Amino acid sequence: MLTISDASPKHIGQSTHPHDQPAPLLQLVHVSQKFFTQSLWRKRKTLLAVNDVSMFITHGETVGLVGESGCGKSTLGRLACGLLQPSEGHILLDGRPLPPAGAHSWATGRIQMIFQDPISSLNPRLRVRSSIAEPLAAKHIGRVERNNMADAILGEVGLDGLGSRYPHEFSGGQRQRIAIARALITRPDLVICDEPVSALDASIQAQTLNLLRTVQERFGPAYLFISHDLAVVGFMCKRIVVMYLGSIVEEGSTEQIFTASAHPYTQALLAAIPSGDETKKYAPPEGELPNPLSPPTGCHFHPRCPHALAICRREPPTWKALAPDHSVRCWLA
Repeated sequence: MLTISDASPKHIGQSTHPHDQPAPLLQLVHVSQKFFTQSLWRKRKTLLAVNDVSMFITHGETVGLVGESGCGKSTLGRLACGLLQPSEGHILLDGRPLPPAGAHSWATGRIQMIFQDPISSLNPRLRVRSSIAEPLAAKHIGRVERNNMADAILGEVGLDGLGSRYPHEFSGGQRQRIAIARALITRPDLVICDEPVSALDASIQAQTLNLLRTVQERFGPAYLFISHDLAVVGFMCKRIVVMYLGSIVEEGSTEQIFTASAHPYTQALLAAIPSGDETKKYAPPEGELPNPLSPPTGCHFHPRCPHALAICRREPPTWKALAPDHSVRCWLA
């Protein structure tokens, strides 16, 4: 999962990679991303979309990144694949600085992305075969071979023989399979899955999630699985990172997050999972995310937290290790 390389190993959220696990594929080291807003009548303001995030992903691992819409998940995903360059911090792929996306380099094709809305990420003027084969052009592979590889990967995702069609001729679930095929065509080491099933109905969601699992078993890519749905993340991932207003607030194994979550925000997300249990231990989150242009002082979650203390309003919480692979950023832990 994602980590930093220069802090205390006792705090998983701010730690070096554990020595008893495989070497990390991708590392985010104290990464921050700032955006600037300015209008005619207002002075320039800074939006801190990602705030001092440190994570790691190992080869073949699936890591879940969860949080409400607007918490910075998608921005973090774009940073992880090089579509954005961090304002601060470092992103490393196999220990080397990650070059910008589009730059022809040793990292070309090693990280791919599955976007939330497949129809907007596919060129409507290109046949599906051409869209899928396009990433191979950077590897100087001939057109005939590219098309043959695209047809082969379409067969892997259950769309054999449909490469000559256009995106509008497919259903939503089929278009998501096309997006998966395009992400896999370069045999990447890491796939960023940005809300890959949120726009699909329940039955198609299940098919897509099972396809992603099958693909991982067969080809071995690691996944950073971004979602606001903890139920889906719990099905897909062995480790979960919880993000709130640009910062990581808790991380641990899926079992620990679901059975021994320590942050009130994580508990609120768990309570929001639909179930027939009317005696839930926690309550869903109340209110809306604060304005990221003027975040609350201290712990950003304190205006919505039912257990907030005076110190929560004054000082940002520090990391606390609850187990070797479970840590939380909360004064109440």
